[in-house]
Amino acid sequence: MPTVASTLVTALAEHGVRSVWGVVGDALNPVTDAISREERIEWIGVRHEEAGAFAAGAQAQLTGSLGVCMGTVGPGSVHLLNGLYDAKKSHAPVLAICGQVPRADIGSDYFQEVDNDALFRDVAVFSRTVSIPEQLPYLLEQAVNAANQQRGVAVLTLPGDVGELEVPGGAVPHFVDHHPATTPAPDLLRRAADLVDGADKVTLLVGRGALGAQDEVNATADELAAPMVLTIKGKEGYEGDNPYQVGQSGLIGNPAAQQAFDECDLLLMIGTDFPYREWYPQGKTVVQIDSAAQHIGRRTHVDLGLVGDAGATLAALRPLLGRRSRSRAHLESARAHFERWSGRQAHLAEPDHDAKKVGRIRRVFDNPEHLIRPEALAAAVNRHADEDAVLIADTGMTTTWMARFVDIDRRRRLLGSWNLGSMANAMPQALGASALDRDRQVVAFCGDGGLTMLMGDLLTAVAYRLPVKLIVFDNSNLGMVKLEQEQVGMPSSGTTLANPDLAEVGRACGLHGVRVEKPGDLDEAVRDALAHDGPVLLDVVTNPDEVSVPPSTTVGQAWGFAVAKVKETVESRE
Repeated sequence: MPTVASTLVTALAEHGVRSVWGVVGDALNPVTDAISREERIEWIGVRHEEAGAFAAGAQAQLTGSLGVCMGTVGPGSVHLLNGLYDAKKSHAPVLAICGQVPRADIGSDYFQEVDNDALFRDVAVFSRTVSIPEQLPYLLEQAVNAANQQRGVAVLTLPGDVGELEVPGGAVPHFVDHHPATTPAPDLLRRAADLVDGADKVTLLVGRGALGAQDEVNATADELAAPMVLTIKGKEGYEGDNPYQVGQSGLIGNPAAQQAFDECDLLLMIGTDFPYREWYPQGKTVVQIDSAAQHIGRRTHVDLGLVGDAGATLAALRPLLGRRSRSRAHLESARAHFERWSGRQAHLAEPDHDAKKVGRIRRVFDNPEHLIRPEALAAAVNRHADEDAVLIADTGMTTTWMARFVDIDRRRRLLGSWNLGSMANAMPQALGASALDRDRQVVAFCGDGGLTMLMGDLLTAVAYRLPVKLIVFDNSNLGMVKLEQEQVGMPSSGTTLANPDLAEVGRACGLHGVRVEKPGDLDEAVRDALAHDGPVLLDVVTNPDEVSVPPSTTVGQAWGFAVAKVKETVESRE
């Protein structure tokens, strides 16, 4: 007769789960034993459960299907939390299987006992404890269905004396399919068409919710002669040869996107919950399309909300739009501005930038030691990475360089901790992506602070033959925090990192480790690292004083930065 553990594992394998991430231990030993006998599922033992949760969340985001991680009694489950919060805020379906003390000891403050149902209440859409084996099939069905349908985290807790118990009657869990794409009511579509037709200049704001709807979105942009501002998550599938996109807004954005916002009459938001209210244009008519009703209007005033799938909604809306001839001046002006800005950015990434006239002047102020510019590193990865690579960015300045210098076309994929904004996400997410397909190139833009936070899981890449390419922007600083301090006039404090030679650390763990310190060595090192057939840690010493200027810098920010730089200079001389 099947046990609780074997029933659980078999049901997940039948559902298509291919890997489970975690650390082995006590209460979940029956589950890991069942996984070892299930050929369809690979157990990947990480060194820190947080890394396992990030990896499972990455798999869920890339595939759209369930990711699974495990944490055993007490601390093992607590360690999952940060990665699970990232999955929650990324709307990724993840099942966390958690251990618990034996049933008779629950509530007695037993060794390592933690109230999992209370612990996971905020992060999970479903959290229950299996008390008797008869509950397993039904609670597992509810957990997986909740994770899939609500695109969130489900937690199933197994006490230590439950996993080996037999499930009577041989009940088999069954999971429901996803809901079909929905469209708004016809009268709302008609109202939306009237608003759009009444605007002379339309700008689109496109996010991850439009992934898979590229043909409809691009056709809409063409018909409305509308420039397309992308969120960082909207880069995926909307860059490359897209003649409408004008890059990102926000701190990582550019002035062309801000122009497209400022000069429009109507903003059409498609599949985005872009959170930064201060970057939205003011005084515009706003129409928002989103599959989640709770997202409508929570970031900026919305004149009309359309709850529905992005592609299906646009397919229903476009035939209702008037066919009047529209001036393309708004689109062409924003695109021209974007191309000029992109050209200036491209010059910063040239390997010999600092040897040219403008570069020689600039480096006196921000790069006197002629260190490698992070723009050049990002651009080199963009040149040499595969056309279908999975690219992942740590939170912080690495996200800025990814946003500005890496093209994510329809074949490339993009991941990051975009909503939680956690440090240390890139390396474990890369592990998850690589385990899906070891033949596909996976490249992680790692901050030195992020990589060293979960550095133990470099060993996981080696142990499970995950050929990740870890590109470390090694500036010995928490770069984004340093910039935040300087923008308000504070000298940087507490941001300096005393790093070892990270390439040597990588080699000690079994990776191919390479350190680059000279600009002239950069391009070849990146090319060779990406071509290596195993896991690589490329440690690139980059300029810590590189400045990423927001698209709309205030006088106060500029003055604060100047004051901070003066204070830093004075303090460094004392």
